[in-house]
Amino acid sequence: MIDINIYDEVSPLETVVLGTGECIGKKPTPENAIDPKSKKHILNDTYPQQEDIIAELEDFRKIFQKYEVQVYRPESIKGLNQVFARDIGIALEDRFIIPNVLSDRSLEINGIKYLIDQFPSSKVTHAPLGTRIEGGDVIPCKGKLFVGYSKTEDFEQYKAARTNQAGIEFLSKNFKDWEIHPFELNKSDVNLSINSLHLDCCFQPIGNGKAIIDRRGFKNKKDVDFLLSFFGEENCFMIDQEKMDAMTSNIFSINPQVIVSEKKFVRLNKWLRKNNFTVEEISYQETSKMGGLFRCTTMPINRRKNIFD
Repeated sequence: MIDINIYDEVSPLETVVLGTGECIGKKPTPENAIDPKSKKHILNDTYPQQEDIIAELEDFRKIFQKYEVQVYRPESIKGLNQVFARDIGIALEDRFIIPNVLSDRSLEINGIKYLIDQFPSSKVTHAPLGTRIEGGDVIPCKGKLFVGYSKTEDFEQYKAARTNQAGIEFLSKNFKDWEIHPFELNKSDVNLSINSLHLDCCFQPIGNGKAIIDRRGFKNKKDVDFLLSFFGEENCFMIDQEKMDAMTSNIFSINPQVIVSEKKFVRLNKWLRKNNFTVEEISYQETSKMGGLFRCTTMPINRRKNIFD
């Protein structure tokens, strides 16, 4: 059996699923792109090559190895992009949720079936039909569950809308000990300057009570005001100077003090080091061309203990 234990984003990581780039298949057509950033690079003929994705994921794996983290990989399915492991399942508390995701990605769960079979069966739940949730929209922090979502009008209009109101209701019903905070996100299938594909593309809590926030990803100012009040403005890194599509908040915490970040995030990395974090820098620029970064390519399964500082 494999233990599941996830209550936050920063406790010392023991077990993680890291996506694979082994069989990403042919470059999609612009019409088949499932996010605006992929579409941009398809049209510009700068869509990443498989070997470059594999190399970047391998650099990430080596960092996990350095910190003695157990890494599982999806079993490769020919012609299927399985880079972004975060969205296809949600580990929370000692449970694992198999969500309903975008139909284009519905087969990805088969790549981690061998892992799911090693979880206690009583702890595995299938989200009911009609609910849509992707793991990138679900962020546990200090007893609160921050969830990015879209109301019906946006959800039915945009392919970039991945979590709906029914998904929020499912989480509220099944995780009653958590205080659920739904945040409506800005969505666009074509405009990178306003689209936030998931909540982790515009917000992420890190260690020492700090957080990274891009206010442009939130549809309602009151949600940004809440986060600034909750963490304290002095503890928040605001993504004001960077482009929205850089996804600067989409870094990854190995433990409360160690963060994996993109080499090109110069301003963020300087701020992190100033605040006594150890920053492990690697290049993830090719992976980012498909609309995701470090948090997107990972699915934590077990963090050693709960951190509520």
